[in-house]
Amino acid sequence: MSNHSSDGSGRRQFSDKAAAYVRGLIMSGELRPGTTVRPETVGQALSISTTPAREALQALRVEGFLDLLPRRGFQVAPLTGQDIRDLFRVQALIAGELAALAAANCTEDDLAELDALHHELIAAARRNDHEVLEDKNHAFHRHINKMAGSRKTLWALSLITRYVPRQFYSSIPGWPQATVTDHEELLEGIRSGDTDKTRASMVAHIIHSGELLAANFDERMAAPLPATEAEPLQSDQASHR
Repeated sequence: MSNHSSDGSGRRQFSDKAAAYVRGLIMSGELRPGTTVRPETVGQALSISTTPAREALQALRVEGFLDLLPRRGFQVAPLTGQDIRDLFRVQALIAGELAALAAANCTEDDLAELDALHHELIAAARRNDHEVLEDKNHAFHRHINKMAGSRKTLWALSLITRYVPRQFYSSIPGWPQATVTDHEELLEGIRSGDTDKTRASMVAHIIHSGELLAANFDERMAAPLPATEAEPLQSDQASHR
């Protein structure tokens, strides 16, 4: 196992990485409600020490993703597909306002950057390069948010999106194609400077993404867990709630 930096910032970086990793496993349904999650196994999975892994689990407990039970440790808290839909609905409202502002502020350079990112995203989707697809999708949305020029609105969005995993999207059935199609609608609104169309397109896009993630989560929860298959990050099966 690799050693992490002894300073606080280095440990925080590893802790944030671990929190994002476990959060993604929970939101994707790979870690089911009631599953035991141990700092030691998180640390082993990410090649980090137990200290930042434990700090990550504590942070996820504060966020409501994990429960800490006496003598049983950390367990995945109850979560439903509707919870995921609710999170994305709130995200959609804020992201829609940022997109409308971006359409009003768009320059030729901004449009060229978005077009380039969109074409790179399409190419990644065609060759099934999930890592690049997720990176380009994140960059596409980040640039729109930057174009909006509203720091406080962006801050509000960041409070919501911290609960939404960046990874795992591309492995969800239908997500790559939906992303390409939805982004084309967004670009049409931004290119024309139509703030209402852009706002509506962004809201529909985020809700669509949330529905795909929630449907994938519901499907995983409905499927029985084979008795011979252990849950990720767990050495002994906890009772499901």
